[in-house]
Amino acid sequence: MIRLYPQGVYLVNGTTIIEDGPDAASQIRQQTGKDADKALCAKETMAYGILTRHNTSGNDEKLKIKFDAMASHDITYVGIVQTARASGLEQFPLPYVLTNCHNSLCAVGGTINEDDHLFGLSCAQKYGGIYVPAHQAVIHQYMREMMSGVGKMILGSDSHTRYGALGTMAIGEGGPELVKQLLNKTYDIDRPQVIAVYLTGKPAPFVGPQDVALAIIGAVFENGYVKNKVMEFVGDGIQNLTVDYRNGIDVMTTETTCLSSVWATDEKVKDWYTIHGRPEDYAAQAPGDVAYYDGMVYVNLSQIKPMIAMPFHPSNVYTIDELNQNLMEILADVEEKGAKQLDSDKITFRLRDKVQNGRLMVEQGVIAGCAGGTYENICDARDILKHKDIGSGAFALSVYPSSQPVFLELVKNGAIADLMVAGATVRSAFCGPCFGAGDVPANNSLSIRHSTRNFPNREGSKITNGQIASVALMDARSIAATAANHGRLTSAEEMDFTLSRPAYFFQKDVYDNRCYFGYGKPQPETQLQFGPNITDWPAMSALTDDLLLKTVSVILDPVTTTDELIPSGETSSFRSNPLGLAEFTLSRKDPAYVGRAKEVQKAEKARLAGEDAAGVLPELTAVYGALEQAFPSFDKKATGIGSTIYAIKPGDGSAREQAASCQKVLGGWANVAKEYATKRYRSNLINWGMLPFLLDGELPFANGDYLYVPNVRKAVSDRAKEIPAYVVKDGAVTPFTLKMGDLTDDERQIILDGCLINFYRH
Repeated sequence: MIRLYPQGVYLVNGTTIIEDGPDAASQIRQQTGKDADKALCAKETMAYGILTRHNTSGNDEKLKIKFDAMASHDITYVGIVQTARASGLEQFPLPYVLTNCHNSLCAVGGTINEDDHLFGLSCAQKYGGIYVPAHQAVIHQYMREMMSGVGKMILGSDSHTRYGALGTMAIGEGGPELVKQLLNKTYDIDRPQVIAVYLTGKPAPFVGPQDVALAIIGAVFENGYVKNKVMEFVGDGIQNLTVDYRNGIDVMTTETTCLSSVWATDEKVKDWYTIHGRPEDYAAQAPGDVAYYDGMVYVNLSQIKPMIAMPFHPSNVYTIDELNQNLMEILADVEEKGAKQLDSDKITFRLRDKVQNGRLMVEQGVIAGCAGGTYENICDARDILKHKDIGSGAFALSVYPSSQPVFLELVKNGAIADLMVAGATVRSAFCGPCFGAGDVPANNSLSIRHSTRNFPNREGSKITNGQIASVALMDARSIAATAANHGRLTSAEEMDFTLSRPAYFFQKDVYDNRCYFGYGKPQPETQLQFGPNITDWPAMSALTDDLLLKTVSVILDPVTTTDELIPSGETSSFRSNPLGLAEFTLSRKDPAYVGRAKEVQKAEKARLAGEDAAGVLPELTAVYGALEQAFPSFDKKATGIGSTIYAIKPGDGSAREQAASCQKVLGGWANVAKEYATKRYRSNLINWGMLPFLLDGELPFANGDYLYVPNVRKAVSDRAKEIPAYVVKDGAVTPFTLKMGDLTDDERQIILDGCLINFYRH
């Protein structure tokens, strides 16, 4: 079904795969009559060409990228604009789309969400942006429909910023990276490796894009095969996929931890752009005659079966047939792994009690968002459910079309009516089900969703309140099949149906009549609309010469998600209030974290005020005494005091910068990790002035221990790879070594200045 090549490969004429090795040159010569140079062939990938055209550095390996357009939603754009304003923003220098698809509902927090929306509209007017009101479209569907283009690059403050199937390289990053673009700065990265994803064969009618995506994620996530690399989709199988189908696979590449994705284009993509009124944005795009890739994921689409990703990660995959055939054994394993991941004495995670008459029963189905709510997914679900019903029991089905134009066509072709008659409820475009702000299941329920993620509590339950629900990811077709069987987990392969595949017609008037298009037309006289919850960032200090860090949380899970660092869902109404939002930091993983961090922060505030920090945090007296004895030159008045957390592999998932900024506003100065799950989380740490320390080997300290890092400012300035540090505990000072990893000149200066805002102010 899927094969991972253990080394690099050459792709000749887009079809012939030659593994790198001693015989590769002669094989290429036989195929082409020419000699092939690996370095030159690496420049024949689509990704290389797109990145090079957007690079401003003049250095092919050290890239400084300027994007063609950007996008944010209403969880992120307030903080981005506020940061940019504090850093000198005058107008948006590139098309910047502000969508309102996350905080769309205004039932929680009073006026807060709609206040943010009015702020966004006033920003689009003042600085020359594009504003998409609530319920018009989810962010990624709008960008597909209106802003994509073959060979373009788009940056978004959402991790699922992926438009590769449309020939566009798109990257999801934390908000500060968008701020840099707004200030005419660049996105600085080393040239990424490129992995070919070779598609061949044709999927069965009962197999959908989520099935293909989950199969790929299961093959590459745990081994890091594509981590921080570009996935480049090629192969004869692409022609057997519609563009909607390709989009559905592409958006899920985020869950592999790759940097970005891009696909070869064809006549189907050309037709897609024509249907959307933008034929000029199409171009033929393919790798060169002989292209070298750093690896290859070989996917036989004909062998893909309906898949399910069990809680609590998109990589925890099985075929639905495999699950049904080994139900109790697999559920027991999922329960065991889930209990370790949840690590709570307040709940008991159980799935085996959902088995009735040998079949797994689920309570909820959701088809939604940028992954599930596409036109074809919903049409195919309708074809499976037509003339059937979802029953009057516990099972419920919700369907969210991804945009108003998609919704309109589904109304016109009768799909919405058929789904409603079957018992499904149909909602407007909204990302809530993807992050716990909509369709939160009942306690102990299992929801099957064609959405993007199934991390712990991602669906909205709260372990700290004794609640547990869970999500399994599936394709819309198998969700519809399960709905037709009233919640009995069912593969679409078991159903007898015919796909109608009605033609799609895009009606741009839907956007023209409601959205604000102000790019290139800023109105500087516009007054920004500030609601009572929109606050400025608190002042942040520059890095001191020496640093004393208290460890206030130690997380030993194999992977820590962004949702665990700062929850989504219930926090969404506080996104514009840095201090209010920070109260939720680690609330689902370590509820005591905020209190511990605040105690350390009080000591630093006392130090900055010229007072004795030990007066507000008495335990510092012993720590200072040990350091004065070990280091005669130790100066407690000049040593910054902050907090830090340790996690084995933090930052998987969302691009939300708040995972780092919330730690910062609570006095955090660093993270210590074995590795960082994604580039974007490490970038968020750096942009908020936090040291992204790395630690090899066994953990030499425990929660509550102090870490002394002398000469840290000099180490950052001097590009030190290793930094001497010390654990201060029970009067002893024990040395160990921290590492930093590569930093650009700007990244080092941002850390020295204390955050990106300070960097630009200077």
